[in-house]
Amino acid sequence: MTSDFLASVTVDDLDNDPYPIYARMRRESPVAYVPCVDSWFVTTHADVSKVAEDTTSSTAENGTSPAEVSFGTPAIIAVDGPVHHDLRRSFDGKFRPREVDGYIENLVRPLAEAAITALRSREEVDLMAEYFEPISVLSLGQVLGLGDIDADTLRRWFKGMNAGATNFERDPAKQAISDEVCAEIDEIVIPRMEKLLSNPDNSTISHMLHSGREPGDPREIEFVLPSLKVAILGGMQEPGHGCGSVVVGLFQADQWHALVADPGRISRAVDEGMRWIAPIGTQFRVARIDVGLGGTTIPAGAPVSALLSSANRDETIFPNPDEFDLYRDLNRVRGSQAAFGFGKHFCSGHAFARHQMRIALEVLVDRYPNLRLDADRPAPFKGWEFRAPTQLWAFPN
Repeated sequence: MTSDFLASVTVDDLDNDPYPIYARMRRESPVAYVPCVDSWFVTTHADVSKVAEDTTSSTAENGTSPAEVSFGTPAIIAVDGPVHHDLRRSFDGKFRPREVDGYIENLVRPLAEAAITALRSREEVDLMAEYFEPISVLSLGQVLGLGDIDADTLRRWFKGMNAGATNFERDPAKQAISDEVCAEIDEIVIPRMEKLLSNPDNSTISHMLHSGREPGDPREIEFVLPSLKVAILGGMQEPGHGCGSVVVGLFQADQWHALVADPGRISRAVDEGMRWIAPIGTQFRVARIDVGLGGTTIPAGAPVSALLSSANRDETIFPNPDEFDLYRDLNRVRGSQAAFGFGKHFCSGHAFARHQMRIALEVLVDRYPNLRLDADRPAPFKGWEFRAPTQLWAFPN
C-alpha cells in the first residue's frame, strides 16, 4: 500500500465507511500509520488480538488519548496494572454473568414491552430513537443508579461524550460538545456519589465506591468518576446500536422472516450482528517499545488502534465477512468475534449487553413479525470508533 493512500484518508472517510479502507489495509499493509487520526492501525484478527493482549509491548496508559482528555484519569479503558484491576473489580459485582442472569429479565423486558407498546398506533417509527436506544440507556441507567433520569437526557449524554471520545483530530468544536455534557454529568452525579460514600446501596455507582474496600474506606470520587463516564458512553450506546445493526443485517440478507420463524436464533443473530458491525471499533494502546508487527515496526511511544471492527471482517477467519449471515456458526471459526475486545480489557458488560440485545429483539420479533424497513429512507451508518445506524425507519405492521 502506498503511503499516499493512507495520507489521503480523512476522518470523514472513516466515519462514512471504514470497511473498504480496512480491507485494503489487510491485503496490502495490515499495520500502518494513519495520519488523519495520528494512530497506527492494526487490522488483522491475529495482530489485533496480539497487540490488545500483550501488555509487555504495549499499554493502555497514555494520558493524552481522547477519552482521557474528555473524561479525566484514571479511565478504566486507559490504564493497566493494579489501577485497572481495582477499577475492574469495582464494576464486576453487578456485571458478572451469573449476577446478570438473576436480574436482567425483570429489568429489561418491562422496558422493552413499554417501549414497543408506545409504538402501537404509529404507522412508521425510527427504531433507533424510539425503541433500541431508549431501552439501552434506561436499562443501564437503572443498574448504574441513574434510574430517575429520562431516556432523552441519557441519549444526549452518550452522544455528546462520543464527540470527545472520538476526537482524535483534536477538533475544538467536538471537544466543546463533550465538555459541556461532562460538566452536566458532574453536576448531577457527584452529589449522588457524595451521599453514597456514607450510605451505600446496590447500584453500580455505589459498588464503584465500595466494592472490595474495607468499611468506611471507599474509593475517592475523583478516582472512579472517569470510569463511570466511560460506562455511560460505551455501555449505554453499545446494546442499542448493536440491535440496530442486527435488524439492518437481517433485512439486507433477507433473513428477517427466518428469524421470526425461529426466534431461538436471536442470540446467534446478536453475535453475528456484533461481528458484522462492531458498535465499539477499537482498543487503544500505546507501544512501550519498538514493536515488530504485520511486517513493519511500530515505534516506541506511538499510539496504536487495535481495530476490533477490522478483525471481525478478517477474511482468513470469517468467510464472506462483509455479509450478515444468521446461519454463520461463530463457534466453528478459528477465532472469536472481537466486538467485546481482547485480554484484560475485554468488556466487563458483555453478558449484560448480549442479554439486553436479545430481549429487545425478542419483543420486537414477537410484537411486529411483519416489520418492514422504509426502502425510501435506508439506514445511514456513521462512525469508525463507534458505529451504528443513526436512524432506522420502519413500518411496524
